[in-house]
Amino acid sequence: MMLSLSARLSCYSIPRSPWAILRALLLLCLLPLLLFVQGVHAQDAAPVDAEQALDQLRARITAIQTSLKDNEELPDATLSQMKADVLAGAAEADRIAKEVEPQLLSVQARLAELGAPDSASTEVRDVAVQRAQLEKNNSTFDAQVKLARLLSVEAEQVSEQISTLRRARLQARLGERTSSILSTRFWEQLNKELPQNLQRMRALTDDVYRAARQTPAQIWASIAIGIVMLFLLRLWSGRAMLAFTSTRVPHGRLRRSVHALIITLLSVVTPFLITELLKLGIRWDDGLSDKAIGFLGSVIGFICFGGFVAGLGYALLSPGRPSWRLPPLHDRLAHRMRKFPLAFAIVVVLVWITELLSTVINTGLTTAVAVNCLVALLLGATIALGMQRAEHAWRRIRLEDPDHAGVTPFWVRMTAVVIWIVLAISIVGLLTGYVAFGSFLVKQIAWTVIVVCSTYLLMVLADDVCMLLSSAPVDPDAKRTVLPTSQARDQAAVLLSGAARALVLLMATLFLLAPFGEGPDELLHRVGQLNDGLAIGEVQIKPGAVTQALLVLVAGFVGLRFVKQWLEKRYLPTTGLDTGMQVSASTLFGYAGGIVAVALAMSAAGIGLERIAWVASALSVGIGFGLQAVVQNFVSGLILLAERPVKVGDWVSLGGVEGDIRRINVRATEIQMGDRSTVIVPNSEFITKTVRNVTHASPLGLVQIKLPLPVETDAELARGLIMDAFVTNPDILETPAPAVQLDGIADGYLVINATGFASSPRLSYGVRSTLLFEILKRLREADIALTKTNAMRLDGAPSPSLPEPTAPST
Repeated sequence: MMLSLSARLSCYSIPRSPWAILRALLLLCLLPLLLFVQGVHAQDAAPVDAEQALDQLRARITAIQTSLKDNEELPDATLSQMKADVLAGAAEADRIAKEVEPQLLSVQARLAELGAPDSASTEVRDVAVQRAQLEKNNSTFDAQVKLARLLSVEAEQVSEQISTLRRARLQARLGERTSSILSTRFWEQLNKELPQNLQRMRALTDDVYRAARQTPAQIWASIAIGIVMLFLLRLWSGRAMLAFTSTRVPHGRLRRSVHALIITLLSVVTPFLITELLKLGIRWDDGLSDKAIGFLGSVIGFICFGGFVAGLGYALLSPGRPSWRLPPLHDRLAHRMRKFPLAFAIVVVLVWITELLSTVINTGLTTAVAVNCLVALLLGATIALGMQRAEHAWRRIRLEDPDHAGVTPFWVRMTAVVIWIVLAISIVGLLTGYVAFGSFLVKQIAWTVIVVCSTYLLMVLADDVCMLLSSAPVDPDAKRTVLPTSQARDQAAVLLSGAARALVLLMATLFLLAPFGEGPDELLHRVGQLNDGLAIGEVQIKPGAVTQALLVLVAGFVGLRFVKQWLEKRYLPTTGLDTGMQVSASTLFGYAGGIVAVALAMSAAGIGLERIAWVASALSVGIGFGLQAVVQNFVSGLILLAERPVKVGDWVSLGGVEGDIRRINVRATEIQMGDRSTVIVPNSEFITKTVRNVTHASPLGLVQIKLPLPVETDAELARGLIMDAFVTNPDILETPAPAVQLDGIADGYLVINATGFASSPRLSYGVRSTLLFEILKRLREADIALTKTNAMRLDGAPSPSLPEPTAPST
């Protein structure tokens, strides 16, 4: 029987089944759960007889291959169903192979334990019987696994064959040309087919009308009351959901995105319930034929999809509530376009119902061409009218309110130009006889608009939900909390949002390509195949294993952070270790714990440490060239933490850099200078060069003062005054005792060298300054003058021009 052009065209534009369309859009929302559902389904599937299942599967695949060879003009809907069947068969074969393979490995392991039979001696009868049974099972299981894998490969090949056939048909059909609707011959042929088509349509409508008349009037009255109640419930639920989102949903854009989603869902549920009530009334006495039942079910699906389109458009425009509008649209533009979503949805529903009716009653070829041409023109005219209204409103806005209109983005202008060009090409094709090509272009525009709007709503919603992490309350007990910091929450929220939006965008791209052969069934099969993992060499990367590894890694680092904080704040302070040793111990524990957490995560992902030997060998080459300095500094850092020639808090001098060590990192050490600036020094510098550690092993601070006095000065009197100043200073230690010595006589003056010790080198500079003030005061009171010299050197402390480094804060 010859296919109508309507059936041939609708399969290559927007998906024909309304439930397939709704399923596709729901799949766009629920795809993140599919991997988990597929994994649970694979684990909980009931065991079946592998031999019988493989025989049935082989018969199904063989039957499909035979049908493809014998019937070259199969309807596209049949081809689509065949492809879904072979994909399901491939998934079934993979599942059987997974179920049988553990049994095969178990049998092979038991055979390996028995070992090879000894030909020199007679084997014990029980062992021989067991060996024979195991070899039989091994042969059976091995054959089943090989057959299952072979059937899976054959099913994939048949699927590719069907896809190739459908693409070839699409290319051929798009180039077909029929009589133009502008020609007289076309209308003459249409007039000849009209009586027969009207008769078939009358038979269908009479069937529905007869079934509706058989329903009692009380039932229809109850249905009418139910429809009224549904309308009232829709109004009440809309207001209730608005109040709910205003009061219960966290403040921000999330309120608007949730409200838009609720409006869209209500717009789908309400027409679905109403049409189901009407269908219930028509089918009350089960007097409908199968053809009429299928027709009504498809009509209900189309109406629900129309409700989705209208609700989505109204939710995005929000002409009555500008503050709840998601896209940045001008109020006048949104108000101007407020009626377009409903009109567009009605036209889409009428187009698909008309095409469906043409297919159900099996109209002639000329009638099918006329129907497709007219509905495509109607859909194209609706889109053109919407474009014209939007552009006219935008021009008015730019003239009357240029400050708020802004500059039209380049991509918006280019999109509008492309749509106008495609519409013009489509209309030319429809009027010149290329109905398939023109209808395909118009329907692709409509399908693209719907998918893009749905994608925008889902991306905004995903971003708003993920960004809730960044607004989570902070634990007020900051000293004992193990919760992530505000910055960590912000980073996690941004990463989750990016991943979710990328996933939604990827699925939207796949749905845009659905008219070219990849529908929801194929997409579900691709998602199911992800559970098998991706093989990279000998490593099998599976989504479940990757998720488990990420959970282990996160749990490991959270636990490591908790234990590290406990060590730093509870345990290490009770050990009596100094601050630098506590920091070193905590840092080493962090490194070791991080390595253990990464190793556990790799094990959870199925990557054993023995499998990364090639990574180590490859890294060794890179280390020998580009990473040598990095590894050298890393190893030097470990040596510094373990050997502790310098530690946090030490006052060191290295290559002209002098200051306090604030932190020893993996690659470099931070030194704070006297002017509070920080110098980053590679760790290898502390290992390969000479380092002066002023505070190593808790040394004493030397306070040394050299004073030039006139040669006629009473040396004993000056010695007593200086010694008394040292002894009376509370910061000068009694042991070792201070000393005042005559260093020499040169150039007509005496050089007095006074020394003492403070408890820390950090005190030397301040104590020396205090002593100088005190000594000068006492010498002046004793009328002892200092000799003016060309150069005077004061040793025992850093240069006075450089501020004294302070002790590190703990």
